[in-house]
Amino acid sequence: MSSEERLRRWRLVLGAEAEEETGTTLSKADQSVDAALAALYDTGESSGTQRASGLGSSAPRVARWLGDIRQYFPSTVVQVMQRDAVERLGITRMLMEPELLGAVEPDVHLVSTLLALNEVMPEETKQTAREVVGRVVAELEARLAERTRAAVTGALDRAGRTSRPRHSDIDWDRTIRANLKHFSPALGTIVPDRLVGYARRNHSVQRDIVLAIDQSGSMAESVVYAALFGAVLGSIRTLRTSLVVFDTAVVDLTDQLEDPVDVLFGTQLGGGTDINRALAYCEELVTKPAETVLVLISDLYEGGVREELLRRARSLVESGVQVIALLALADSGTPSYDAENAAALADLGVPAFACTPDQFPDLMAAAIRHEDITTWAATNIV
Repeated sequence: MSSEERLRRWRLVLGAEAEEETGTTLSKADQSVDAALAALYDTGESSGTQRASGLGSSAPRVARWLGDIRQYFPSTVVQVMQRDAVERLGITRMLMEPELLGAVEPDVHLVSTLLALNEVMPEETKQTAREVVGRVVAELEARLAERTRAAVTGALDRAGRTSRPRHSDIDWDRTIRANLKHFSPALGTIVPDRLVGYARRNHSVQRDIVLAIDQSGSMAESVVYAALFGAVLGSIRTLRTSLVVFDTAVVDLTDQLEDPVDVLFGTQLGGGTDINRALAYCEELVTKPAETVLVLISDLYEGGVREELLRRARSLVESGVQVIALLALADSGTPSYDAENAAALADLGVPAFACTPDQFPDLMAAAIRHEDITTWAATNIV
């Protein structure tokens, strides 16, 4: 990179006050880029919060600005700037206008904002909001759904492997690999000592999965991903998947699993947290403890009775349920969580850690195979 280009970039980053120091005069095109940045990041001298140029309170002006930044910057940068605009400029109200929603670059964080506004959103905006959320869900599904199905169904198949398979159920590839040492030079073939295959295939339910999702405001990104994974797991007929969301109340959204957008609009972000009440409800869903995986997705800040939460968690584990506490299901880095409750749950045999969406399919596969999840997390979670 030339020194001239480096100075140009510093001038755009630092704003108009750096023009003299950098000795850089912006081109007409760069002036437009600079104006878009200034509208968001330049602060007035008096209050420290008013922007020098700003976006004002005009929805058309905001829509024009959104169009400008999409022209000047790649989509990843646009998404960051949109989030900053919502947080710094207070344009949340404008996101409830259909024409403005049509101009945004949708991402998980925007979906979280729209879900938080769901209760106060005017009717004429809700359809546009559903379309925006639907686009994000479709992108996430394209990225994660098939991998999740493959990991989970593969784990279910391996769990059913047998050493006495029927002829139609022999896994020939694994059988050959397992018997290579029994190759007979005289016969010119392998004489198998044992067969590897699958138990007689059936379409009955082999595992029960219960996803319990904390819908407090801090868990917004996790709610989006959990709804998607709930819908994917719900599409696997050898699983019985239940999905519940909770704050101080518990709502069962299992009957909406066919459409993750419906699940998302069935949530209500914000409010308090009563994890104990949620676990009490989930406990009622358990019919086959040894074949049940309960994934609690929460930052573990309990607003209910902590002692009852721990007692209920112990009871679930002792009954044979595999309980996992995910402190976050998100890409956004190290979460804030109640470390004391996480440690207490870990002592009870409930591993507590954060997980990215890309790791979740492998986590569920390991849980279905009855692996030690604490060991799995230590090996796979960075």
